[in-house]
Amino acid sequence: MKTGAIGIRRAVRSDARAIAEVHDAAWRQAYRGILPGTELERMIARRGPVWWDKAIRQRVSILVLEHGDAAGGYVTFGQSRARALPFRGEIYELYLKPEYQGLGFGRLLFDAAKEDLATQGRRSIMVWALADNDTACRFYERLGGLKVGRSVDRIGGASLDKVAFGWPAPRA
Repeated sequence: MKTGAIGIRRAVRSDARAIAEVHDAAWRQAYRGILPGTELERMIARRGPVWWDKAIRQRVSILVLEHGDAAGGYVTFGQSRARALPFRGEIYELYLKPEYQGLGFGRLLFDAAKEDLATQGRRSIMVWALADNDTACRFYERLGGLKVGRSVDRIGGASLDKVAFGWPAPRA
């Protein structure tokens, strides 16, 4: 999909560094003050260009939002990992560089991933967000996501509540 200078396409190996940069900037903005500082830094460092290159080589479903020659965001998705919830597809991550947020690009990435999942027969989808990440929770609610589950993650000694948002398959 191309709209002027904005496009969404499958990630290729040469995107690894740019995706790592998006991940770094987005995580620092989204999780500073939510995740323990040393854990946040450790998690960001672990997801550098080498990690993303491996994910791309292993054919993880990753779409990149490109603006000219720059990557402004990405989304990863696939089969739902939450067996207890009735959703076939899952958006694992959706992140934008801070300067790309609030401009409708997150919706473009979400819709592209949702469409790709539907072509795989995964018309019901879900996504997890940290409950304290108000921006993400509001984003998924604006997209029509219903709160369908809760869970807790332990990271660096902190207990972090998570919320699952779901979109049932459309009725025929």
